[in-house]
Amino acid sequence: MSDPSIDEFYSRIAKIEKAREKGFGFEAKGTLGRSFYTRKSRRFRLRMPLMRPAFALLVTATVVKAVFLQQLGSEAYHDRVAKLQAGAGIDRLGGVLMSADPVTTALANNLGKLLRVTDSA
Repeated sequence: MSDPSIDEFYSRIAKIEKAREKGFGFEAKGTLGRSFYTRKSRRFRLRMPLMRPAFALLVTATVVKAVFLQQLGSEAYHDRVAKLQAGAGIDRLGGVLMSADPVTTALANNLGKLLRVTDSA
């Protein structure tokens, strides 16, 4: 008869050897092993897939609005936005989204300055 504790010991050793063959490593608690440097933060990973596209869409929309505002001029742009807001359904929503906010206005002014500098060069 074999000792049950020896059987348990050999089964644990067999598990460790199988894991080693698959490429797993073992780390003592409290040490800075490989997993410390390769593990990503779960909290950060869950939020980023939603935030990056939303931020990119917001920046793109603001830049497009600024380019339209700079190219059309302030009066023509505001007239077109007012026509959209006076419409019905989707037009009204487009008017709200295309209305010039302070960031768009500042960006359009800076684009105008930038284009004037490159035109004179």
